[in-house]
Amino acid sequence: MSSLAPVVIDNGTGYTKMGFAGNTDPQFTIPTVIGLPNKNSKMTARYGIASKRGIDDLDFYIGDEAIANNKTYTLNYPIRHGQIDNWDHMERYWEQSIFKYLKCEPEDHYFLLTEPPLNAPENREQMAEIFFESFNIQGMYIAVQAVLALAASWTAKKANHTLTGTVIDSGDGVTHVIPVAEGYVLGSSIKSVPIAGRDITAFVQQLQREHFETAIPPHDSLEIAKQIKEKYSYTSQDMASEFIKYDNDPDSCILTHRAIDSVNNTSYDVSVGYERFLAPEVFFNPELVSSDFLTPLPNLVDHAIQSSPIDTRRGLYRNIVLSGGSTMFKDFGRRLQRDIKRLVDGRLTESDPVNNTSLKGTPIDVNVISHKKQRHAVWFGGSLLATTDQFYQYSHTKAEYEEYGPSICRHNRVFSSLA
Repeated sequence: MSSLAPVVIDNGTGYTKMGFAGNTDPQFTIPTVIGLPNKNSKMTARYGIASKRGIDDLDFYIGDEAIANNKTYTLNYPIRHGQIDNWDHMERYWEQSIFKYLKCEPEDHYFLLTEPPLNAPENREQMAEIFFESFNIQGMYIAVQAVLALAASWTAKKANHTLTGTVIDSGDGVTHVIPVAEGYVLGSSIKSVPIAGRDITAFVQQLQREHFETAIPPHDSLEIAKQIKEKYSYTSQDMASEFIKYDNDPDSCILTHRAIDSVNNTSYDVSVGYERFLAPEVFFNPELVSSDFLTPLPNLVDHAIQSSPIDTRRGLYRNIVLSGGSTMFKDFGRRLQRDIKRLVDGRLTESDPVNNTSLKGTPIDVNVISHKKQRHAVWFGGSLLATTDQFYQYSHTKAEYEEYGPSICRHNRVFSSLA
């Protein structure tokens, strides 16, 4: 067992959260992007950087630094829809994460890494190979993101301390509805929503363009849309009544956002109106941004639970957990709980015999849990797990890897011990 704290890394499509176990928040949250030398740039051509393989291997940026250098470096996103798409870029990304950001020696630490639901066993092997071979780590544990999010929800006041529940994980690139029963992900019942933070930001940006009185510089358009989404948006309980409220009293509803031009540093004002409540409304009325996907999130959650084994459904309704930055809108959980409850109660009413009260079904408790660690729920769950003694017991060690190879990561010891 290592005396140093394990390293927890949660790689997401949009952002990577990393830090040391035992902390309540990740030390670094940076975009999951790597900037590699642009062979057509004047600087590269002049100094011949790209032609020198050894130097080229070290010449790259990750995260915000990569975005800042996007004129001379090509941006690559190694994770798409939660799955690692380019292992070479991902290995370089991990390299700088460990040595430049966390500033730790990997051979002195255990690592907890996260994976999306239904991750292929080959991907787990590839991950083990990189960390044991390239970074020579002491040991590692690969945890399913949804299970960690459930564990993180135990900090909420009305939380159920159970590993049975439905996780709604919405980040930057994709939204998943994942039923989990006693720590097992019910793979056949997972639902995916092709709408997440990135789409909502683009929608706000589009609404801002329609404000003819506001001239937002093109180079700042996306960043301003993101700031407005995060700072001013809230979930309405009824979209039609919100429109009426805005039209009747625009002065109290339409806010002014002060922005600064990133090029010439001059300030200007941006009016913020309907986008305040229309941004999160995308989850409940997806037709606002998509002509292909039209199923509201509450219906999708209901479908996911109804397709799960019948003996797990009450537990799945009772413990619906929110995870990820795109679930952080004010009153999001309250609206979601109300809409799911309406669906469940409506079905119960339809199925009840009209005249025979003795055969009426038992009402189903629907509970959507929001908590303070929601934004980084997966990372925080990993931080909690990695501080327990069982973490070392269930981790795969360097010695085991050398004896058996990367196939050791195909199975999870937690479930082996329960069998």
